[in-house]
Amino acid sequence: MTNNDNVHRLTFEDKEITLIGTAHVSRESADLVVKVIEEEKPDTVCVELCESRYKAIKQKNRWQNTDLIKVIREKKSFLLLSNLLLTSFQKKIGKKLGIKPGEEMIRAMDAADSVGAHIHLADRDIRITLSRTWRLMGLWTKMKLLAQLVTSMGEVDSIKEEDIEKMKDQDVLETLLSEIGKTLPELRRILIDERDKYLTEKIRSAPGKKIVAVVGAGHVPGIKRDWNEAIDLNALDELPPKGKLFSFLKWGIPALVVGLIVVGFFYAGASAGTHMIKWWVLANAVFAGLGAAIALAHPLTILSAIVASPITSLNPMIAAGWVAGLVEAFIGKPKVKDFESLPADILSLKGFWKNKITRILLIVVFTNILGVR
Repeated sequence: MTNNDNVHRLTFEDKEITLIGTAHVSRESADLVVKVIEEEKPDTVCVELCESRYKAIKQKNRWQNTDLIKVIREKKSFLLLSNLLLTSFQKKIGKKLGIKPGEEMIRAMDAADSVGAHIHLADRDIRITLSRTWRLMGLWTKMKLLAQLVTSMGEVDSIKEEDIEKMKDQDVLETLLSEIGKTLPELRRILIDERDKYLTEKIRSAPGKKIVAVVGAGHVPGIKRDWNEAIDLNALDELPPKGKLFSFLKWGIPALVVGLIVVGFFYAGASAGTHMIKWWVLANAVFAGLGAAIALAHPLTILSAIVASPITSLNPMIAAGWVAGLVEAFIGKPKVKDFESLPADILSLKGFWKNKITRILLIVVFTNILGVR
């Protein structure tokens, strides 16, 4: 039986659980995982993966099935872009250390297959985690998040050995968002604490009586803390409803703008009302066009953002970024080579702008942020 500070023995009802806390960027952790699984020969191996990340590992050509039009229409552009940025961060760290991102999870699944154990996915879908986080944040925090994700990519090359040692004990999401978490502690609740609970319940309810669970070391204290607590997985999988204030602002601001223009016509004359409309159109058009231009959009896409923004800013059901993204997707439809080169392109900031897929996502995000929606 392996004795190691990162191996924890737990029980739940009639189950024996061996919990392994791993460093996501450590070859030693990957070796430890294999050793424990081969010794324990469990019925089930739980891994800190969700269905989408599991498919990302198993389906090497998954990007070729991405429907960008559907992504834009379902308002998931930022979620996909965030996921790609996180993937890039992991890959660059792994490349720096000579280890594949999530290698301990890959080797855990291989070891499970070799001993005939069932593989159990224990983490919450990253799309739900990011969606819950997104709902929580205001516009300024969203901009800070995007900036931090982007700058983190550029900072990887300058990471020192002592910084890497710290990362071995942290979740990748927590590492990237630690600064924002200081000013918005609620982010930590969603990104870390909720996932601790989710992992706890998925591990406890895994099939079999002998279980090995492989999770990041940063989750171990939370799992042990929550081990005997009642946990509702359905509640952790729900997207919180948008607040009443959001609904009010969503419809109230456009109504207020229209009302002010109407009042201007009646009380200050046609000249003043026309002047107000002109500035409203210019303010929206310039910033939306600038957002599309920053993302290196096609001239027709920039024009579509400029034309659409004054209209979409008064319509809560649509945003200028979605219009611009769809136009760009139709004009420069991504080819097979764009999907094939995506894993390599996301390793650099230049690649994000060069690849048609990520450039379309950047167009949607930047146009919406600068266009105020």
